[in-house]
Amino acid sequence: IQSNLRRSSVFDFETQLQDIMRQKSGFLFVLVLVIVGLGALEEVERKVKQPNIVLMVADDLGWADMPWHDSLAIAPTLTGLADSGIILERHYVQPICSPTRSALMTGKYPSRLGLNHMTINAGEPYGLGVDEKTIANHLKDLGYATHLSGKWHLGYCSWALTPTQRGFDTSFGYYNGKETYFSKISAKYFDFRLDRLGDDGNTT
Repeated sequence: IQSNLRRSSVFDFETQLQDIMRQKSGFLFVLVLVIVGLGALEEVERKVKQPNIVLMVADDLGWADMPWHDSLAIAPTLTGLADSGIILERHYVQPICSPTRSALMTGKYPSRLGLNHMTINAGEPYGLGVDEKTIANHLKDLGYATHLSGKWHLGYCSWALTPTQRGFDTSFGYYNGKETYFSKISAKYFDFRLDRLGDDGNTT
């Protein structure tokens, strides 16, 4: 009888232990699901919280040249963008192109970058210093895809100075200034490009 009781006790203990393990396994499985789910939600929330950013700058634009300052200026598309976005009323451009762009790209005064005097003309062997981190670099660090459309005008005498080596995934436009949207001619040469940053870090 004692032997049977012992066997019965052992059997009951093993059964209880198996039940506990099953419960714990279920608990651990649920816990893993919760952790994975929270991680996925956090990733989705991070992506949702990151707004799309369209940053526009126009050379030599006067204060009264925009419709929200002068009703005689008619620009319904820009007005719509301004109404749904942010108007930077205390951010001023420089009187010429390269200084404006250098300040926009770096957040520094052009005089600190050596670009406060003149524009960078076609073929000149300098540009925005390669040690300067651009706004595109910062946005890439935050997980953004970055694209430039329009005029660069911050140097192109080496690939290291061009947009796709300065934080942009693609660049659609031209390197120089003083050209029209129609002829795409600058300093007697055609200047219109679609550059992409390849997986190997090189521009194509």
